[in-house]
Amino acid sequence: MAYGYFGKVLWIDLTKERYEEETISDKILKQFIGGYGLGCRLVYENSLAKLDPLDPNSILGFFPGLLTSTAAPYSGRYMTVGKSPLTATWGDANSGGSFGPAIKKCGYDGILIKGASDTPKFITIINGIIEINDATPFWGLDIIEVEDKIKKIYGNSVKVAGIGLAGEKLSRISGIVNDKGRIAARSGLGALMGSKKLKMLVLKGDHKVPIHKREVFLNLVKDYYRRSKVKGLSPIKKSILSEAFGMVKTLRRLRIGMFGPPNLMRTLYNTFGTSIANTISAEIGDSPIKNWAGIGMYDFPYEKSKNISSININKYKVKDFGCFSCPVHCGAILKVPELNIEAMHIPEYETCCAFGALLLNDDLLSILEINDLCNRAGIDSISAGATIAFAIECFENGILNPDDTDGLQLKWGDGKVILELVKRIIERKGIGDLLADGTNIASKKIGKNSEDFVNTVIGSEIPMHDPKYIESLAFTYVYDPTPARHTAASLDFSDIAPIDRFETAVKLPKRRKTNASQKLEAQVINTGFHQILSCSGLCMFSPSFGKYPFIDLINALTGWDYNVDDLIKTGIRIQTLRHAFNLREGIKVIENDLPKRISGNPPFEKGPLKGKTVKYKEFYREFCEEIGWNPENAYPLENTLRGLDLEFVIKDLY
Repeated sequence: MAYGYFGKVLWIDLTKERYEEETISDKILKQFIGGYGLGCRLVYENSLAKLDPLDPNSILGFFPGLLTSTAAPYSGRYMTVGKSPLTATWGDANSGGSFGPAIKKCGYDGILIKGASDTPKFITIINGIIEINDATPFWGLDIIEVEDKIKKIYGNSVKVAGIGLAGEKLSRISGIVNDKGRIAARSGLGALMGSKKLKMLVLKGDHKVPIHKREVFLNLVKDYYRRSKVKGLSPIKKSILSEAFGMVKTLRRLRIGMFGPPNLMRTLYNTFGTSIANTISAEIGDSPIKNWAGIGMYDFPYEKSKNISSININKYKVKDFGCFSCPVHCGAILKVPELNIEAMHIPEYETCCAFGALLLNDDLLSILEINDLCNRAGIDSISAGATIAFAIECFENGILNPDDTDGLQLKWGDGKVILELVKRIIERKGIGDLLADGTNIASKKIGKNSEDFVNTVIGSEIPMHDPKYIESLAFTYVYDPTPARHTAASLDFSDIAPIDRFETAVKLPKRRKTNASQKLEAQVINTGFHQILSCSGLCMFSPSFGKYPFIDLINALTGWDYNVDDLIKTGIRIQTLRHAFNLREGIKVIENDLPKRISGNPPFEKGPLKGKTVKYKEFYREFCEEIGWNPENAYPLENTLRGLDLEFVIKDLY
């Protein structure tokens, strides 16, 4: 008997309107864990190289993590996978909420969609009955509205993941929405779903994940909860902390960022969510300002950033929201009477920055309304905000004029115009049609040296953290298989929440900050560990919250005898296959680059990042050598592929 998984995935062919189950061997499941690890193995094996991402034969997958649907804390994540319509590279996107566990409750380790329908469809898997249904009545509606309608038909206990208008209109910056506003947003996989004319998946089941050593597993969970309680803030402490937000200039001068002891981090995330960074990151140099050309303390100073602070956002909070199995509950539901919004998810830091500091916009109500629009339309707020920043700078420099923008006067900080641009992007209306596929495609259509204002890697808009502040983000932005991701295996970013304090079996080199060879060793360890963390279904913030019995939980669940070396090797296997997917597609990874503005070339002449230029190319070549890839072209060596049991890749690369 298998433990921790069901040993099968469901394939649904929308062209033929058929489905079949595929048995997955214990060996494959142990080698690729779950999430995008298992997803990459299945998509790689079943896809033709260099296929158009929106071709009917392109595959879209939904994969929960290995620990998802168990009591393991923070394990409620799932991943969508496929070839990215935005970058034509490997694509995956991560979301929380309750949809991931629903996949497991239907008895599957993954659901894969191939083919395409001529008419809108939605798929139901309810108590073991699989149906492909007519979605015509739901096509053209926002996904939150659709979820309400679906629950009236099938009951409140069903879980829904689907696309809004952006995905239907094949916006290459669209994502897939669950729980009325949790979004698997990046890679443009909403467009892949829309190309199949698939509106949504609707799931309900009662399968339970089999646990090998149930008592041991549950005792590990109970012990963690005893040690890691979330302590709420009293009104007095909240007031004191609110005053501390006025000290961001001092934090900048002292070079203090967004990190702290686990007890404090659990409390802060529970109280404020990720938007706690809105003011601090703008001041210390972490947030990009004015399409990456500005400096927070001068162009978007505290006098402006405080207007979009988490303190002001929390005034609209009516209740906490947490993903399945999460004790911290960093999310929240807001009610905004000024906008007639009865309920919406709190905007994350990335959204607030993309429509705030990046655009010099301190109009909080416009950001809240945009957040609701993006959730309903299913669009990536990082890419949407970055694309609008590009458009404003093009307008400012005369590359776009009012004839191009439907008469809109694009300017920094104008919340009303920014809001109107978001609506037009979602609807593909006028100037919105030009911008709906992201910055790169818009720039190629515009020409006129507009590429000077493009801030992407392989077509993916760069997220809201500056690698001149967190240096190794340059490494992951440029070279990770999913380009331009702050959620990838960045060594410096992970030092905010060190993985060796999360899983104490991991031994990071002590002098990694000062010794070059130890830094390389640490990056390889971090790369491997990060893949397992993600593929197990754990939240990327979980290492911030203290010591965790990670390997012990995996072994108690599955009956495996994983040690830390097995874990790191498995993670490197997953990363190598994701990387090989891109190489097979013809991506010359070694030639990837950061825009000069992002790397600091030339550097700022003032501010927190004064004189800072990020260098990352030589480190990547050394990393390739350390991990067993050719440093000249980033191809995994044949012996490396054999050692990772990836022999099937050799014929594709050699």
